[in-house]
Amino acid sequence: MDVEALNALMRSEFSQVANDFIVQSVAPMEAVVRMPVAEEHLRPGGTISGPTMFALADVSMYLVVLAMIGPVTLAVTTNCSIDFMRKPTAGVDLIASARIHKLGRSLAVGDVLIHSEGMDAPVARASLTYAIPPRST
Repeated sequence: MDVEALNALMRSEFSQVANDFIVQSVAPMEAVVRMPVAEEHLRPGGTISGPTMFALADVSMYLVVLAMIGPVTLAVTTNCSIDFMRKPTAGVDLIASARIHKLGRSLAVGDVLIHSEGMDAPVARASLTYAIPPRST
């Protein structure tokens, strides 16, 4: 699936959050997803909340998996570990770079680096595994 198809899938299948995630690029086994940061993503202390960054990591991996296997919307997260490494800049979009390291018939394993736009060092890193449902024959 390409950028247009993934963004269209988000609008049709996940309309409640589609505006929170914008696929910017897709390459073999990689995707870049932007999250426009809004007031609801902030927590006390003037930073972006951990659940917001977790959601971006999870959705980014989901989208790169679908980019490679097609619109198999029942693919699900089976594992996620996230490290919050530094304070993201409040009010600045988050950019997630998702990469699949192994894509099998039933599992996809990869990681996501999250940056505050304009910041060189990542603010978070996540390692994720997705289960891919059996394909119909």
